[in-house]
Amino acid sequence: MRNLLIILFFLFQSHKGLTQDMVFTYEGKSIDSEILSQSVKYSIILPKDYYESNKSYPVVYLLHGLGDSHYSWLEYGRLSQFIEKKVQNEEIQPMIYVMPEGYRTYYVNDFYGKFLYQDMFVKELVPYIDANYRTIPDNRSRATIGVSMGGFGALILPLKHPEIFSVCVPLSISIRTDDQYMTEDPNEWDEQWGRLFGGVGLYGQARITQYYKDNSPFHLLSKDNLNQFKKLKIFIDNGDDEQTLSKSNEELHILLRELNIDHEFRVRNGGHSFDYWRGSLINGLNFIDDAFNQKPYRGDEKNNIFEDSTVNILSSNLIRNNEFDILLPDGYESSFRYYPAVYFIGQFDASTKEIISKTVIDKTKENKFPLSISVFIDLVDAKLSLDSIISNVKKNYRIREGRRFQSLIGYKEGGAKALDYAVRTAGFTSCAVYDAPIDIRIFNALSAPKIKSLKSNWFFISTTDKSFNYKSNGLTHIILKEKEIYHEYRVSEGFGDIDWFLNELPTALDFSQKKIHY
Repeated sequence: MRNLLIILFFLFQSHKGLTQDMVFTYEGKSIDSEILSQSVKYSIILPKDYYESNKSYPVVYLLHGLGDSHYSWLEYGRLSQFIEKKVQNEEIQPMIYVMPEGYRTYYVNDFYGKFLYQDMFVKELVPYIDANYRTIPDNRSRATIGVSMGGFGALILPLKHPEIFSVCVPLSISIRTDDQYMTEDPNEWDEQWGRLFGGVGLYGQARITQYYKDNSPFHLLSKDNLNQFKKLKIFIDNGDDEQTLSKSNEELHILLRELNIDHEFRVRNGGHSFDYWRGSLINGLNFIDDAFNQKPYRGDEKNNIFEDSTVNILSSNLIRNNEFDILLPDGYESSFRYYPAVYFIGQFDASTKEIISKTVIDKTKENKFPLSISVFIDLVDAKLSLDSIISNVKKNYRIREGRRFQSLIGYKEGGAKALDYAVRTAGFTSCAVYDAPIDIRIFNALSAPKIKSLKSNWFFISTTDKSFNYKSNGLTHIILKEKEIYHEYRVSEGFGDIDWFLNELPTALDFSQKKIHY
């Protein structure tokens, strides 16, 4: 009797623990594939109430990168913990998460027909999951997420099989433009791409085989019949510290915009690591959840630092001049020290200048920005040139000498003028521009000595994925990468309006102060 009570106690405790868990996680399960003539491992996460209800659930397929495995999203992605919090807070619905072993396949069939992985995925794995788990067996309830090689898979699977998948979140997509494929190192090419697309031992244009075109998003999306892709919901996220992928992901975004294929595109601070990709899951899973519910995307999670009700009128702090307005730091009149100068260039109305001033003052009081002189310049209506205005400022106010203590922040057309001036004069330690209509010719014409001089400067380029200026900003990022000029690059949500700029302003100030006190 005593032994029976002990057994019942442990069974109760075990059941109690399971029902309290938000998810059930299984690692290393497998299916037997006839197509591949071997078993294929997968890991899976089931919703917390899976065994307590008869509900069916949508499915998210998470694809790992080259060199990783079916458990990588569990281990390095910390997926279980992440889902638990999101479901508990009722931010996303309960879903089934499947993580298959992807080997080194890029989730396609290889050209030589030796390993037909994509056939296995769509003809065996998806049907197996639908048959053995309570899924909603419909393309509107299936999504893909992937990183690097898995990012390629997360995009190529819906492009090739829109009847199976309707939503995708490819992260840091390991993709190449035609030019990149043609110039790839031979060893890299043969091992990574040639074996998949039929180009082993080939060079240049010969690498652009028909089989490659049949599996390249750039070529698939360039086809005349784009109707099959119009309903596909796409959320692309790529770090600004990427190398090759900076150009290819940016070119993909540009292509999607030119083809009028609706999508979300983000560039955040970071590179090719799970530390970056974990940060991508927040908006990525929100995007998938909204798509499964047939709702418009709710928008990125953000902290709005700008609130109209919190703005205090600071007119007495701003000194009005004919060609510029100026904000002097506390203690300016009672000191004899010199100060760094931050030039804000753009068409800012009076209330916007007040908000910018308040942000600078608040950051200074929090000791997150140095005591400095802020100068507001509107070059559209100005009668003097930027050179003349800056000379006037330096003549009449105590500006610390040296470009290390001169910083530019520009918005829209003011940003374009600020960037042009920073490149032309090389007299500033940093230049941050927001949604500027950049003339990329200023970079294409740079001489070697000029490039060398600019490497002492920091540049910050920020835009939005729906902006009219998306292309010039993206191409600037690519050019600066190629010329090895230090910069940071961001693409966030929206159209680049003034409220967006004001919310982004603390980032610009932080970027500027790091270089001023570098």
